[in-house]
Amino acid sequence: MLRIHDELRRGSLVNCTKLMKTLEVSRKTIVRDIAFMRDRLDLPIEFDAQIQAYRYTQPVNSFPTVNVTEGELLALLVAQRALEQYRGTPFHRQLALAFDKLAGGLRDRISFSPADELRAVSFKNIGLGRTDLAIFNALSGAVLRSAEVTFDYRKPGDAKKSPRRVRPYHLANRENSWYLIGFDLERSALRTFALPRIANVAVTETHFTRPADFSPEQFFASALGVLGGAGDFRVVIHFSASVAERIREREWHESQEMRELPSGALELRLRLGALTEIEQWVLGWGAAAEVLSPPELRDNIRKIIAALAAHYGE
Repeated sequence: MLRIHDELRRGSLVNCTKLMKTLEVSRKTIVRDIAFMRDRLDLPIEFDAQIQAYRYTQPVNSFPTVNVTEGELLALLVAQRALEQYRGTPFHRQLALAFDKLAGGLRDRISFSPADELRAVSFKNIGLGRTDLAIFNALSGAVLRSAEVTFDYRKPGDAKKSPRRVRPYHLANRENSWYLIGFDLERSALRTFALPRIANVAVTETHFTRPADFSPEQFFASALGVLGGAGDFRVVIHFSASVAERIREREWHESQEMRELPSGALELRLRLGALTEIEQWVLGWGAAAEVLSPPELRDNIRKIIAALAAHYGE
């Protein structure tokens, strides 16, 4: 039907004989599809007996491929509102163009205004990551084509960047920032690279085969947010009643288990591969959270609290 639409829009001679040859289908299929376009999609098609061909009786700018209910359109518009929180990130422009195309296909077919409903919906994320669009596009293309890349990377705490050669497996948006998961050829191991710390990306002509057993879900399974690890830490945290309800309301990790305690307190159990992120997360809850295990996490928290006390005095 899209091919038929293109031929009609260009004003070409469109009849069953020509379409049967071009599309390699039967006359019955051509007649059925044209009838569907005319009767179900409301396209202005008529058969002109003088030229023995079909034609559009008026200009048609787009093919109406999208048919949605009022509820589905409202959900789409809510998603468009959600898109605003990612303004300035790599996908914003592409998604905005996609919404425009969808709206073009729906023009003159919708008769309600959801403006009042949308005033009740808003989104806000704190600390959206900044990503260079050129770097993102180069890496996403390399991921899709399975092409090795080289770039300069600065690890947290390092003053200078170091050169890397990586087989890029996956791009992930975690904790409002973009990360590349790839096989570092020099270190012979999978690594996670934050895109804001990447510079001077070059896509090489060397291609690779992504391992069949690689799974981003499995890669991040041991991470609270971004940083996984090879450890096996059984984390137990006690939350006071003042914040317990907020802990209950969210899914923090796939491994989480919660145990209700007297007076409204709560015990949260997690199984993680590394402790760095959980340290920062626990400190964010202040005195309302107490680490019970493992001992090394409790000791690390104690050291951080001692350093904070030194900063702020008595």
